Amino acid sequence: MAFIIAEVGQAHEGSLGMALSYIDALANTGVDAVKFQVHIAEAESSIHEPFRIKFSQQDKTRFDYWERMEFTLTEWKLLKERCDEKNVEFLASPFSNKAVDLLEELDVKRYKIGSGEISNFLLLEKIVRTGKPVILSSGMSSYAELDATMEFLNENKVSYSILQCTTAYPTKPEQYGLNVIQELKERYQVPVGYSDHSAKIETCIAATSLGAEILEFHAVFSRKSFGPDATSSLEIEEISTLVKAIRNIETAIKFPIDKSDNSNYTDLKNIFEKSLAVNKNLKKGHIITFEDLEAKKPKNIGINAQDFHQVIGKTVNKDLVRWNFLNKTDFS
Repeated sequence: MAFIIAEVGQAHEGSLGMALSYIDALANTGVDAVKFQVHIAEAESSIHEPFRIKFSQQDKTRFDYWERMEFTLTEWKLLKERCDEKNVEFLASPFSNKAVDLLEELDVKRYKIGSGEISNFLLLEKIVRTGKPVILSSGMSSYAELDATMEFLNENKVSYSILQCTTAYPTKPEQYGLNVIQELKERYQVPVGYSDHSAKIETCIAATSLGAEILEFHAVFSRKSFGPDATSSLEIEEISTLVKAIRNIETAIKFPIDKSDNSNYTDLKNIFEKSLAVNKNLKKGHIITFEDLEAKKPKNIGINAQDFHQVIGKTVNKDLVRWNFLNKTDFS
């Protein structure tokens, strides 16, 4: 089954209580993992970093924003423990080597690499040294850049998977790049998934039908909330609907239909298919024309409707009453 990741990201707004409430709500939707981002301002940013979207009136700089988003190690442990209690995997993206150290304190199972870190070989080296698997978003990377990263991971014998991702918030249909799912599978021969920012459930549903083995999307209580990713996120009820849809599609894919065999439909075919009848009173000696015929349920009461051409031009050997079924005994 696809591994389904709901990303809280920065939707918690720096509130531990809010972060815990997201875990509780998302665990009830059936997702496999709840994902956070570990930002440690002094280790990853500076006062020179510009805002991607200038959304905040309370943070003078992007650095200030990241600082406000930080949790202490003790708080992160509480979040990890809540995930464990709710039987969802705690997953996080580190954005600095210091963040990796923090996540190692939490004993995470794997690492998620954000699109902007694909070419950050310093961070990748730090993660490689943990020996843990990684999931990489390919949002801003060309194949040449991805090739270099894959070569590095292969040389270090790291288990990894790749997500097709478009770094656009929200992503428009013409930007989805669903075709890339198969391209990545063929190019790298590793598990491939889809990381979504469209705020629409059909995107991950489509990705599932195209073979995505991992699905990731941002989660938010309301798209009207504050924050840079709110408009690109799915709301909790939508996530519940999406998870059910994904599981249904996976079941359908596991049970391919053999269209050459319709033996299971024999009884239904006899009910729904039709036999030939006459649509008017006909006298003995009348020569049947197309205009004399109708098809009526059920099948096998008269001549099968599919054989109508075999009766056209034949002469009836007795008077026929309107709507009577036609049988071979009605002809000379």
